[in-house]
Amino acid sequence: MLLLRPTWLLDLGLDDFKMNDFWILNGLIVTQDSHRRALQAHLHIIDGRIAEITKTPPKRLAKNSSNKIDARGLTILPGFVQAHVHLCQTLFRNQADDLELMDWLSQKIWKMEAAHTHESLYVSALLGVHELLSSGTTCILDMGTVRHTEAILEAVRETGIRASVGKCLMDHPKTTPPALLERRQDALAESLALYKRWNGKEGDRIRISYAPRFVISCTEQLLSDVKLLAKEQKALIHTHASENLKEIQLIKRRVHCENVEYLNQLGLTSPRLVLAHCIWLKPNEKEILKATGTHVVHCPSSNLKLASGIAHIPDLRKRGINVALGADGAPCNNNLNMFTEMRLAALIHKPGAGPKAMRAQEVLDMATRGGAKALGWWKDIGSIEVGKKADLIALDLLGPENTLPSSSRRSPPSPSTLASSIVYSTQASHVVWTMVDGKQIYRRGNFLGTRRTRLMEQVRKAQKQIHQRMETAKGFALLTPLAKPD
Repeated sequence: MLLLRPTWLLDLGLDDFKMNDFWILNGLIVTQDSHRRALQAHLHIIDGRIAEITKTPPKRLAKNSSNKIDARGLTILPGFVQAHVHLCQTLFRNQADDLELMDWLSQKIWKMEAAHTHESLYVSALLGVHELLSSGTTCILDMGTVRHTEAILEAVRETGIRASVGKCLMDHPKTTPPALLERRQDALAESLALYKRWNGKEGDRIRISYAPRFVISCTEQLLSDVKLLAKEQKALIHTHASENLKEIQLIKRRVHCENVEYLNQLGLTSPRLVLAHCIWLKPNEKEILKATGTHVVHCPSSNLKLASGIAHIPDLRKRGINVALGADGAPCNNNLNMFTEMRLAALIHKPGAGPKAMRAQEVLDMATRGGAKALGWWKDIGSIEVGKKADLIALDLLGPENTLPSSSRRSPPSPSTLASSIVYSTQASHVVWTMVDGKQIYRRGNFLGTRRTRLMEQVRKAQKQIHQRMETAKGFALLTPLAKPD
């Protein structure tokens, strides 16, 4: 098949592709459907959804019609779904390095989170979303900090990304820093108010989840209340689990059992629970995850950088546990790039589990289908199929560093070849455009409604304000989480 460099001439503004009825023509479509088909085809988008996938070009489309996108030479994928992100931490990038988890939190992250204002949190979220969109992520599950969650939701609304956002819950008086400690009733009341105000907004592009930080920082009563609220509202619960050995030791001293065992005893494990990390699991905990349909999020960059360990992802997948991918936060990564996470996820397990472990297609599934299932959005996103949302990304796979293999046949490259190119050799710089709900919200360095120079001015200002607040404000003294266990 002869492939040409992209010739699409979209020199219009981003707002020009917000029409309700248009075509994406001549793209190489990586469907990620149940058969993992790759098609040279055209997509018909109506009201933000995929109305038709056809190899026959539309007859009535005028040559110079404005309601088309020429994707010749581009590879079209479902947008990536990151199932564990902290937008509140994006401003802290490169400021909390070379520490293990508990020191990283107590010495750096919690202090900076406590210094956030509504304005600085908005800028942090804006910066993070722009990085996500420019590297192909169209949907996230985000855990905020304890205050100003509305700022994150405002950034999500304005940028056009799809997101489930949860206010971070921390109410345990012995293991939560004073500057972040909240009364259980107040924290839950605010979470409930956010759910009523924001859940389902923007055509269901925004959802609200419940985000107890981890067992260490939450009382048993808070976790039990979260279970009831989430069950009543059919909302997600998003938390960390079994990330770090010191974390697990503290939990065992407090509750006398393993992390996932405890969550299961409280009734939290279910298809509505999304657990980030899950590195140090016992065999019975893996069985609990499988039996309850609980989702796991693999964060390889974060796990390596914080020296937390390597999760047993091949084993979890063999057991039938749904595994998604996430970059975690910018200060423990230090980027939010799904291509980096996919490549690492495919590589780090091979020395221990063999070269056939974590094949490229499996990892691409985790980045799309697995994430959509974890977030409860599978009916709408995660694959390119008729009826699903037009959350799409376009990649240029024809550069010298990620060239697709030549073939004498006229058929598209095989799905396995495309998966290998995407997972092993593609970078964020190869993302040509990003679309959510049929709206192009990123294209070649340009974002919907925001100028990069203006954004970076806001970033510098917000970072200075955070450090000034840390230096001058009282009450930011922190208890180390390991100091006074129950």
